[in-house]
Amino acid sequence: MKIRSEATVRSGAAVLLSGVAALLIITGCTAAPVAPDPSGPGSAAADAESAAPEPVPTPTATPGVGVECPGLRCSTVMLAGDLLVHPQLWEQASADAAATGKQPLDFEPLLEGMRAYVSGADLAVCHMETPVAEAGGPYAGYPMFNVPPQILTAAAAVGYQACTTASNHTIDAGTAGLNRTLSVLDSLGLKHTGSYASEAASGVPLIMDTSGARIGIIQATYGLNGLTADYPWQVDLLDPADMILRAKAARAQGADLVVGGVHAGDEYASLPNSQQIETAHALADSGEFDLIYGHHTHSVLPIENYNGTWIVYGLGNAVTELSPWYPVNNEGLIVRAQFAQDDDGGAWRVSDLAWAPSVIVRDPYRWCSVAADLPQGPCAPEAQQTEVRQRTVSVVESMGAADAGAHEWLVSQDVSGR
Repeated sequence: MKIRSEATVRSGAAVLLSGVAALLIITGCTAAPVAPDPSGPGSAAADAESAAPEPVPTPTATPGVGVECPGLRCSTVMLAGDLLVHPQLWEQASADAAATGKQPLDFEPLLEGMRAYVSGADLAVCHMETPVAEAGGPYAGYPMFNVPPQILTAAAAVGYQACTTASNHTIDAGTAGLNRTLSVLDSLGLKHTGSYASEAASGVPLIMDTSGARIGIIQATYGLNGLTADYPWQVDLLDPADMILRAKAARAQGADLVVGGVHAGDEYASLPNSQQIETAHALADSGEFDLIYGHHTHSVLPIENYNGTWIVYGLGNAVTELSPWYPVNNEGLIVRAQFAQDDDGGAWRVSDLAWAPSVIVRDPYRWCSVAADLPQGPCAPEAQQTEVRQRTVSVVESMGAADAGAHEWLVSQDVSGR
């Protein structure tokens, strides 16, 4: 192929332009000059635009709810003990309904004191210990529970967003009771895990979205009150290997954090038993869980920092009747964990772990915080408040929690609420 010289090209162009000019003169037409597009291809503006680097998006800071966030993003999770409804409590709910007009039963006054703590976290999770009956009953208490569904209406009303449902009482009312409980939770917009209405649902991890993080929740129980579920997939039974697989599945589906709930232990104890310790340590050693907590013992248990992973062994009861034999049965613990991420896409860590003690009082029955700041005001006799708080502090801190940084939750000092 022969390449023409620049002079030859210029000469040819001149001949072509002369011919066009002559043609225009002959036909009596004139051609207006066309200015080049200053922003068209090959222009300086276009070249500059194509050479400009893509703008780097500014990471979104999401401080979350509660205490001040020490990182780029934070998300807080509040956990509470058993919702364990006995006849005395639904009798109280009937009396309260007569006053509030929310017939036939109103449990919201019973739970009202929790509202400040529930709103002090991005995500609040309750534990529904028992199945629920039809709205009008019949109801049943210990040992085979079937309780008013209005307890869940109240839980949603004070701000809980999810409930775990695997306990030794999950199938007290059979498959019908299990399915009914899940249906009520669904109708209230309360997410749930631990028991399932179908095999397909049992394979889907619960992942809750907050403004700062996606949080997976895995929960299982040591047993089923001597009963056997109709289907093996209906209730998650305590098996560390299975819980670890579920945690991995949650992370594979986008969970930034995973929280594990263990329903086990010796009733009314003040220390975890070997099953609780071995299970919690196995979950922590897997590296798949960011926080581990427990319920079932109907008593507050210690908090431990095990190789950098926080374990809250027992939250006691959120609500229950008053036991004349076991004062610890009437007490509970709520815990809030703040998770922080320092850099965009970086690792998450527990930046703050706080707890608050509670007790159930009666005449009327109410959940009552006995934290040092008494956010709802005195709601128990001063001597009882002091006794419960001192007992809770001694148990919670008996495995080194205070030295590791856990502290009492003074909700009155929070910087923000939900």
